Amino acid sequence: MKKDVLLISSGSTFMVNAIIDNLKGGGYSVTRIDPFVNQISSEKDGFDILVFYLGDFIENISETLVYLKDICVEEDKYLYCIGSKDEISVLRKDVPDHAISGIFERPVNIKNLLSALDGLVAEHEGDSKKKSVLVVDDDVVFLNMMKEWLSVDYRVALVNSGMRAITYLANNKPDLILLDYEMPVTSGPQVLEMIRDDSETSDTPVIFLTGKGDRDSVTKVLSLKPNGYLLKNLSKDELLSSVRDFFEKQRANKIALKMS
Repeated sequence: MKKDVLLISSGSTFMVNAIIDNLKGGGYSVTRIDPFVNQISSEKDGFDILVFYLGDFIENISETLVYLKDICVEEDKYLYCIGSKDEISVLRKDVPDHAISGIFERPVNIKNLLSALDGLVAEHEGDSKKKSVLVVDDDVVFLNMMKEWLSVDYRVALVNSGMRAITYLANNKPDLILLDYEMPVTSGPQVLEMIRDDSETSDTPVIFLTGKGDRDSVTKVLSLKPNGYLLKNLSKDELLSSVRDFFEKQRANKIALKMS
């Protein structure tokens, strides 16, 4: 993980500048932006770490908070927030705790913030070597469970609709997509068709997630020629074993092709 921080604040106050100076002194590169969706959207792709310095403005930026929640959950970003108890309470109305990596009440001890960031970077030092998995499902509870299960061994991104999956794939290329077969609006089969029709994503492996294990349902799923299917009622160990087996077989096939 790169030591690059996107600092979100309303202007450059004395405290914001102190935080920037201390982060830079700790070896971090810092880019500051205002708390607007368009600014965050244009800068977010270059950063895994977001530091949000809250203020009175927090009550008037619900759209920004919802957007931050979405990108932290879907794009596996790490959000650290600094604010008063009241500001943090407002934040939590739109940004649940599972989307926040750390909270620091003002007056903040910057050494504690630096320590938290250093721990995060050290923990993810080997992330570049991890395979990436995109999970697509309209059930948020299921998505969070999958993130918890898979995150130890893989870099995990989550999206809760077919069209969000297509949007994500425009800028990212995961090593594997776990795709819910039955979704409203844009179904799993429709998403698979769009993935296969785009030359940029056509070779991305897709495994369907399905809740139906009867013969007719499985035959229907496999007729679309995904790279496999997994039942959604699998245990944690069974699911992790299946994903691990997929990557091991993929690696073996690549080795075999090189030797042929």
